[in-house]
Formats: sequence, structure tokens, C-alpha cells
Amino acid sequence: MLLALPAGVPAQTHHHHGADDDAAAMHAGHGPRVDRSKLARRMNGASTTERIKPTAEQPKPGDQGAFRTVCAFSHMAFDDPLVFPGQPGKSHLHVFFGNTQTDAYSSAESIAGSGGSTCRGGIVNRSAYWVPATIDVRTGTPVKPAGSNMNNKNGYNGIGPAQVKPFPKGLRIIAGDPTNSSTKGPYRFVCQGRGADTKAHREIPECPVGSQLNQMVFFPQCWDGRNLDSRDHKSHMAYPVKRRCPDSHPVAIPEITFNILYDVTEPGISRHWRLASDMYGDDIPGGRSMHGDWFDGWKPEIRDAWVKGCNQAGRDCHSHLLGDGRAIY
Repeated sequence: MLLALPAGVPAQTHHHHGADDDAAAMHAGHGPRVDRSKLARRMNGASTTERIKPTAEQPKPGDQGAFRTVCAFSHMAFDDPLVFPGQPGKSHLHVFFGNTQTDAYSSAESIAGSGGSTCRGGIVNRSAYWVPATIDVRTGTPVKPAGSNMNNKNGYNGIGPAQVKPFPKGLRIIAGDPTNSSTKGPYRFVCQGRGADTKAHREIPECPVGSQLNQMVFFPQCWDGRNLDSRDHKSHMAYPVKRRCPDSHPVAIPEITFNILYDVTEPGISRHWRLASDMYGDDIPGGRSMHGDWFDGWKPEIRDAWVKGCNQAGRDCHSHLLGDGRAIY
């Protein structure tokens, strides 16, 4: 399930202060206590090979182009190579997917050229995906995610197949605001699966046992055509305005959406979950600081294949087809 950005979410949700200001504001509060002895172990068995195979299966025509991939949990760390580059341990706790070597020292070169991958396709996708960890405040235990679905769609904001271009190698983006305590922003929480109503929420809801909590983050899809990054990691990107990319950011790329999944294993457990970045008071529900960071590590030839065969062709490639007679696995 994917929801469009609602009315009221600004077309461009970046701030005009720099990364240093973001860092100071991020830690103005205390946030939930984290028991460092209970961090989930790093994933074993991540792929270190390219996992591509021929297939006779064809993508289905759709009302828009869509390519998705599945990424397993990789590791947890108090690192953020975008906001706190070269400063290990300075960030709130993050959960990482994709590139297994992502840490405070990661660069465009290291992301693209080293590390295994927890994503389908193996090292054809060494991209790094990370979000604030979810903490069970009763014990300070970071909750291990069940997995993730990473969408790359043409989106629901007026961008058509003919407009979408491949994103440039080494692009990195932050979506959302780790200092947010309001109900605005490019994120959603949805209970899905058994017994769930799939209603969108602006803070972490109580989900029924046997369902999953889906933490969704919607990334901007309009690039300025020049910069792979910016001081706030947002200003080089923008959301569509009036169903088109603004003149300041004219290049449309696939809309990235994170879907981070958590199993609900006991009654009422998600009432006790807050994000590691929720630095505001306990009187405000948890989850409002939801945000996501993405650092491109796709093999360019594979990225170009699915953009052409899925997004530009207006076809639904599910979470494995490249649209050219090949599939990732």
C-alpha cells in the first residue's frame, strides 16, 4: 500500500539552516533511553555477489511505472554519514538496510564500490537506506525490523512516464525532519496485515497482534540537475508543485518511498514504541520525527534498465523485474 502526500504537506519540506544547526537541534531533547547492550546483531548472510537471472515473466501495464525492491535489516548504529560524517557515535540510533558497511565514514565511493547488500539483487544495489530506530520504552530495547520494501515509482503527484529520468550516480537525500514534533511531514504510519484497518496515522498507532506496523517515508523526486547533495541534504531536491517539477528543480526522478516493517507480537506493544529521534516530551505521541536517509549505490547499468523498462515504460515491475528480460533475486 502506498499513499500519496496529502494536501497540506509542503511541496518542498526543507529547512534553510545548515547541517550543524540540524545536529544541534536534533539533540536539544533527551529522546527515549536506549539499552546499548540490546542492539540487534548484524545480519549474517548478506549477498556479496550480483544476483540477476533471465526471466520470461513480463511486467504488467499500469497507470504508472513502478519498480520496487526488498531489503532485509543490516545493522544498527549511532552513525549518520550524511549529518555527522566522520563522527561515529554522534547520531541518535539508526537502523540500516542495504549496504552492510554503511557507517559514519561512508562516502559516495565506498557506498558504490564496497560492502555486501541485504537487498534483492545483491551488490547490483549497494545503496544505503536508514531510518531512526524504534525503541520499546519499557526496557530501552531497540526493536529489530521485520524487513522493508523500497519503492521507486513515478508517484502520485502528476509526474508521467515520459518525464522520469534515472537519478545520478551518488545522489543522496534526506526526507523528513528529525526535529519535527508536529503532525506534518512526508511520513505515515499504517497498520497492515491481519486485523488491520490500513488507516494512515501521523504518529505510531496501536496495531493488532499478528499485523505489521509500516513506517512510510516519501522522498522528493525533483532534482536541481546539478548537485548530488546540499548542506541540509534537502535543498538540491524538491517535491512536485501543482503536478509538475518546479523550474528550480526541473529533473524528475523516480519517487523513492521507504516502507519499514515491524511485527506486532503482543497486544498493545506498539503503544510503547517511540523513535530514537523523538526528542520531544512524552506528552506528545511517538513517531512525529520520522525521517529517512538514502545514499545511492545502484550499479548504473541496472538502475538505467529498471528506469527504462518500468518507470519510463509505465509498467509495474513488482519487486524483482527489470523490464528487459531479467530479474533480480
